[in-house]
Amino acid sequence: MRVTHNKLVRDRIPEIIKANGHHAVTRVLDGEEYQAALLAKLVEEAREAQNAVDDELPGELADIWEVLLALLSTLDLTWQQVQALASAKRAERGGFQSRFFLEYTEQSDDPGQPRANLAVSRRAGN
Repeated sequence: MRVTHNKLVRDRIPEIIKANGHHAVTRVLDGEEYQAALLAKLVEEAREAQNAVDDELPGELADIWEVLLALLSTLDLTWQQVQALASAKRAERGGFQSRFFLEYTEQSDDPGQPRANLAVSRRAGN
C-alpha cells in the first residue's frame, strides 16, 4: 500500500523506514525546493508545537530549532546574525515579556487621519 507524504524528512528517516521493512522513495531537492520545503516544515513543526501537550513541547521546539538551523544555512545567515536582528527588533518594538494580547484597535473616522494599512497592522505583532 502506497502512503504519500511529499514532505522534507530528517536524514535518517529513509534508513529507519527500511529497517521497519518498508520502502521509501525519496529524491534530493535543489536549492529553491529545499528552502521551500524547509519553510513548509517550519510551519508543520510550529503547528505540532502549538498542539503539543506540556511534556511533548520541548521535543517539538527542538524540531523547530533543527529546521531553523537548516534554513539559516540556505540563507547564508549565522545564528549570531539572527540574534542581532532579533535584538534590533526587540529594541524597536519590544519583546513578548509583557504578555500583551491585542484584541482590537479603534480606527479614527477622521478623514485627516491616515487609515491603517491592514497588511502592516496585521504584521505589527512581529
